[in-house]
Amino acid sequence: MSTIKQERSDSGIPTSQAAAPAAGAAAPAQKTPRVLRKILALEDFEEVARRRIPRPIFGYVSGGVETNASRRGNRAAFDDLAFVPKTLVDTTGRTQKTTLFGRSYDLPFGISPMGGTAMAAYQGDLVLARAAAKANIPMIMSGAALTPLEQLRQEGPTAWFQAYLPGENDTITRLVERVARAGYDTLVLTVDVQVAANRENNVRSGFYTPLRPTLRLAWDGLIRPRWLFGMLARTLILHGMPHFENMGPRVPLISRTGERGRGRRDQLSWTHVELMRRLWKGRLVLKGILDKEDARIARDSGVDGIIVSNHGGRQLDGSVAPLRVLPGIVAQAGGMTVMMDSGIRRGTDVLKALALGAHFVFLGRPFLYAAAVAGEPGVRHAIKLLSDEIDRNMAMLGITAPTAMKRELLMDARSFDGLEKPGI
Repeated sequence: MSTIKQERSDSGIPTSQAAAPAAGAAAPAQKTPRVLRKILALEDFEEVARRRIPRPIFGYVSGGVETNASRRGNRAAFDDLAFVPKTLVDTTGRTQKTTLFGRSYDLPFGISPMGGTAMAAYQGDLVLARAAAKANIPMIMSGAALTPLEQLRQEGPTAWFQAYLPGENDTITRLVERVARAGYDTLVLTVDVQVAANRENNVRSGFYTPLRPTLRLAWDGLIRPRWLFGMLARTLILHGMPHFENMGPRVPLISRTGERGRGRRDQLSWTHVELMRRLWKGRLVLKGILDKEDARIARDSGVDGIIVSNHGGRQLDGSVAPLRVLPGIVAQAGGMTVMMDSGIRRGTDVLKALALGAHFVFLGRPFLYAAAVAGEPGVRHAIKLLSDEIDRNMAMLGITAPTAMKRELLMDARSFDGLEKPGI
């Protein structure tokens, strides 16, 4: 296998894999925005984004639900695992290429669906889709996005579509047919939103959906001119008022009286999944699985893949961290593809999830913050940071491919190998 250089392109793809410029053509200069020069890890984006996004919108994006126990638990699960690296292994041929549903992607991670992206960043949904396509990774478009799903698919050929659906056959049929006409090959059904979560943080920060034109929102915008002029005014002048385009009635982003329809999502059941399986000819994925018996039923229902997820800690407070149930779910999955999200922030997190059986992982908030901070260059920078971390970690672990990340390279961080009691 040929050696892959450690230098990487701005897209996060190793330079040996990136397309070379035509003979005689000068490579275009890509200047790193000043704001990105001190951002060394994904966590660094959050504080910068906090200063740039109005408080209600930032509260909606960053918050979990009730006590935030699930959000904290997602991170804590990774700390309970430690690496046992192999040394004196030639890893110069390492690559992060990953095959998922028969397609080769350049990295083992993608971008989770997020409905608030275009509230925080100018054309946020399209920014994520374009950056993902350039890096050759999947980006999952949220059904709650402000961009028409047809437009996003045109600009993001690696995009999947994620749906929030009620248990209504007619609504399901119309949405599946629309997604198929738009050319998507992967449809993701989120299954953990039976009712609206108790997001007290939204009330405390003054967030409503659609946004209510209040003095509080106006003040938050005025003291954040980058958002007011660079996102909101720019959007209104160039594109008009954004609308929730892909779920229920078409509702404007800012409205005193508008209401987004949810339908009876608490009626959604396995019968409706089976209907979708009959209607949808592409790959069908369920997002929000935490129970291994549900994974078995999904497999038996003909689902192609599942995303083990607790919605980033934004639905049921106290729900188990996906990493903790991942091994049991993988054992029930058979040949079904198992992916994971919720709490991943570092390259080490990605590799720990892969070691426990995930074929692929997704991240959300850090990429949204990156889009809000610096648009597409910010998202490219975030992809590169995570890719570089994974590359370094693979070298130090003694592996050359994501598939080589096995459970044997992990141990309980709180245990002592060969000792009956800690501290002896």
